[in-house]
Amino acid sequence: MLQTLQDALSLLGHLDNGVTGIVLVSLQVSLTALLFSTLIGLPLGALLATEDFKCKKAVIITLNTLMGVPTVIVGVVAYLLLSRTGPLGSWGWLFTAKGMTLAQILLTTPLIAALSRQILEDSWRIHRDGFLALHLPHLSRLKWLIWDCRFSLSIAILAGLARAISEVGAVMIVGGNIDHSTRTMTTAIALETSKGNLPLALALGIVLLFTVLLANLFTFAVRQIAEHRYG
Repeated sequence: MLQTLQDALSLLGHLDNGVTGIVLVSLQVSLTALLFSTLIGLPLGALLATEDFKCKKAVIITLNTLMGVPTVIVGVVAYLLLSRTGPLGSWGWLFTAKGMTLAQILLTTPLIAALSRQILEDSWRIHRDGFLALHLPHLSRLKWLIWDCRFSLSIAILAGLARAISEVGAVMIVGGNIDHSTRTMTTAIALETSKGNLPLALALGIVLLFTVLLANLFTFAVRQIAEHRYG
């Protein structure tokens, strides 16, 4: 075990090309998916928090259900969409990084939307009368509400990042785990462990943990700065 750890640290210390390539693919796919999921999820959460409409409860229940849907199901859905006979087959995204990004967007958007809805709904109850008294356009109300809760919403975005970067099933199905192309940290860890290449698997696991730790530290630092600045 100690020898495996030593070998893993050696791979990281020498910036092994195999490790670096896998990490870069993972970050590219997960961060791109997180960006689009945030752009879709936050406005959707704000809309659900501030507006009353028919079937609103059904939409909320659906989002909450999708938060915990098994990733392999999302992978199968994305595969069917991107297959040659699927509605998006002409895009040619199957077994590419773009296809994996789409799968992760499908995974993380409901999570960010559901969490942000709860955060924004609590804030809307407090500030609703003030926003309405200002007679702001609907879009402006949503923007100000999201801005007011920006530090709390960082938790929802962090949860989305954790969901995306730690995912295995969907990207395995849609990406195919192709070396130097669609192999991510999680799929590589699963593969290398089954092959008995534990140093590489452990090295990737360390990078994965360190990435999530950095994201948590960044979020914590932002919240601390905000609390210090705004009391």
